[in-house]
Amino acid sequence: MLDEGQLLSHRTGQIDASGIRRAFQLGAQLENPINLSIGQPHFPVPDPLKTAAIEAIQSDSNGYTLTGGHPPLRSSIESMLQEDIGWDFTSDDVDFMVTSGTSGALVLAAWAMLDPGDEFIIPDPFFVIYPALGPMTGATPVYCDLYPDFRMTADRVEPLLTPKTKIVMVNSPANPTGIVLTDEEMRDLAELCRSRGVLLLSDEIYDLFTYSAARDARDRAPSPALHGQDMLIVRGFGKNYGCTGWRLGFAAGPTWLIQQMIKFQQYSFVCAPSMAQHAVMAAHQVDMSPWVEAYEHKRDLVLKHLAPVTNVAAPEGAFYAFPEVPASLGMTGTQFTESLLDHNVIAIPGGVFSNRDSHMRISYATEDEALEAGLKAIAQAMKG
Repeated sequence: MLDEGQLLSHRTGQIDASGIRRAFQLGAQLENPINLSIGQPHFPVPDPLKTAAIEAIQSDSNGYTLTGGHPPLRSSIESMLQEDIGWDFTSDDVDFMVTSGTSGALVLAAWAMLDPGDEFIIPDPFFVIYPALGPMTGATPVYCDLYPDFRMTADRVEPLLTPKTKIVMVNSPANPTGIVLTDEEMRDLAELCRSRGVLLLSDEIYDLFTYSAARDARDRAPSPALHGQDMLIVRGFGKNYGCTGWRLGFAAGPTWLIQQMIKFQQYSFVCAPSMAQHAVMAAHQVDMSPWVEAYEHKRDLVLKHLAPVTNVAAPEGAFYAFPEVPASLGMTGTQFTESLLDHNVIAIPGGVFSNRDSHMRISYATEDEALEAGLKAIAQAMKG
C-alpha cells in the first residue's frame, strides 16, 4: 500500500483547494441558480478570433511554437507594447514572452525569483494564486492590508519592505474588488520599489476592462510601466476577449528575468497553446468598448442595489464587487454566502480572497435580468 503521508510533498499540505470550488460544489445542488460567482466574461469570443482559431487548426498549426511565443504574435505584442507603454524592445534591457495564461506568467516569475526565506508582498484582498506562490517556492507572502478602500499605495507597502523582500505584487483593475489605481499611485509604487531594489510585478489582466472615470489618456488602466522598464508587466487575452479557456497571456520585463522565465517554461508548460496564439493575432480587429460600457452599466446596478444597505467600494474596472456583510447580521462572509443559497444565489465568501472573512465577492458578468434578481435577493438578505 502506498502511504500518502510519506509520499506527498510538504507543500501540498500548505495549499488548500480554492474556496471558489467549494462555492461551485454548493451551487451544484441548486436548480437554475443565479450564479454571481464565475470569474469570467459572459460574452462569446469575438468572431474574428473564433475564425482565426478554426483556420489555425484546419491548417495544421497545432504543433509546438517557440517557447517564448509564435514569432508573428510576438511581433504583434511588441508593436502593441511599444505603442501603449513606450518600451524599447530593440535594446538589450527589456524583453517579453507569451505564457500559458497570466497565472502561468506569475508562476514562472515566482520560480525564477523566489527562494526559501525570501519574502514577497501581496495585496489583501488578493487573487487566490498570490499566496499559493509561497508554498510553491518556499518563500513567505507578506500581506498588505488594503481595507477599507482597497487601494495598494506606496505608503501601505513601504513599512512591509525588509531586506528579504524581492517582489511587490500589484493588481489593477483588481480581483476581487474592481479597484483601479491612479497614475500617481502607480508612479509612487514604481519609485518605491526602484529605490529599494525590489521588483514591482504588475498584474494587469483586466486592463482593457476599465471604466470611464478611471481610464487614462491611453483609454486603459494606468500602468507603472509608464514610469520605467525595471518591472514585470503581466497581461492576458482571456478576460479581455472572453477566451479564458485558451490560456494565453504574456509578460514583459527585464531581459535577465524574462530569459529565466522562458527557461522554466521550456521545462514546464513548453509553450502556450499554439492555435490560441494564432487566433489572438486577430484581436486588433475587435473593438471591445461596447462590452466595457455594458459592464460599467452592470457595475451601476450593483451600486444601485447594494450601496444603500452596506459598504461597497465602487468598482472602477474588471467585473467584480466586494461588498461588506453588515456587522449587524453577526455573520461571516462564508455564513452569509451560504445563506444566499436559500435564495438560489451563488457568490464567493470574502475569506477566499483575504485573511478576513467580512465581505463577499460578486461577479456581475451575467445577463442584466439575472444580475438584478440576484442583487435584490442579496440586498434583502443584508437588511436581515
